[in-house]
Amino acid sequence: MTAAGENPPTSARWRMLAILCGAVVLSFSTWFSANAIAPEVSRAWALSPAAAGWLTNGVQIGFVIGALLASLFNLPDLVRMNRLMAASAGLAAVSNAALLLEPGPIGATICRIATGFALAGVYPPALKLVSTWFVTGRGLAFAAVIGAITAGSSLPHLFRGAVSGIHWQTVVMLSSLAALVSMAGFLWFAREGPYPFGKAVFDPRQIGRVLRDRNVALVNLGYLGHMWELYAMWAWLLAYLSAAYEQNAVGTATDASLLTFAAVAAGVIGCFAGGVLSDRFGRTATTAGMMIASGTCALLIGFVFDGPQWLLVLVVIVWGITIIGDSAQFSAAVTELADRSYIGTALSLQMGMGFALTILMIWLMPHLAEWLGGWQWTFSILAVGPFIGATAMLVLRRRPEAERLANGRR
Repeated sequence: MTAAGENPPTSARWRMLAILCGAVVLSFSTWFSANAIAPEVSRAWALSPAAAGWLTNGVQIGFVIGALLASLFNLPDLVRMNRLMAASAGLAAVSNAALLLEPGPIGATICRIATGFALAGVYPPALKLVSTWFVTGRGLAFAAVIGAITAGSSLPHLFRGAVSGIHWQTVVMLSSLAALVSMAGFLWFAREGPYPFGKAVFDPRQIGRVLRDRNVALVNLGYLGHMWELYAMWAWLLAYLSAAYEQNAVGTATDASLLTFAAVAAGVIGCFAGGVLSDRFGRTATTAGMMIASGTCALLIGFVFDGPQWLLVLVVIVWGITIIGDSAQFSAAVTELADRSYIGTALSLQMGMGFALTILMIWLMPHLAEWLGGWQWTFSILAVGPFIGATAMLVLRRRPEAERLANGRR
């Protein structure tokens, strides 16, 4: 065993982080596979924008169900993490590939729910597994995992935008194949580190203990503010850019897909920046700063709808960087503040609540766009969440328990 406060040999922990992140990238290519092909599928199945939104929202619903069931039964603390992640990645691959059967709107939504359910068995366990390898530098390690999720989520947009005229079935096949490869990576190469968490037993009271922890509650409020904004932006940015390009005759559908990919993928930069900043200056300051920046972008995006083009691209990319740069730090904060006997449950519960909120926001956006007469000002409502979240993290910063964050850096 490695002494407390130290880390295992550098090569071992970074090698495991690289393996884990590579597998996470591949498995999460299934998350937005339907969103990336929504324009083609909507035409083929005569879907309205609101109906097409359920292709994305189905994943959120499935993830919430999976995360909350995992919390209820304490699965991340009971089952070997590499086996849980491998089985989940395999299920994601199969449920995503089922779209190739062209099951229609209802069947496709069920497939997406199954995909989200499966990915709930990848995300929280990946963070817990990383925690067993990193004590110092945990913020950066978590940022790497969230960066991998971000990169994986952007891949279908790259598949669609990189090859003009690519068939939607090809995008689905590529993302399912990637998830199958990730299954092998989790099963054969992912291993727990030298800082294992205590072996848990099934106890439904764990959820109550998590909810009553005031410090964790403040972190979760910050996370909810973050999630209010994140997936609504990721899910509907392509619709916003397509509308802006069409109205102003400045780009094509392929251009809109590539800029959407660039914005989501740019979040990888934000994840690593957030990890470095949080380990150096503290979790609360970093998360509050990122949320203030992303909330400001949500307010500005409507003003650049009509151009100039360079300014639209700049705001979109900055938003893509800052909107995800804080995400890993909420998870890292939970591992530092919550009781170690239910870390996995606390992470799953946090994510379950956050993704439940994303269902509402993803559903709301096209209805709001219809009410406003277009996408130009629709994203403004997203600024509310990050500003509330930033306030919660600054309140936490003043509490004495915040000393446990980032080795005393709060």
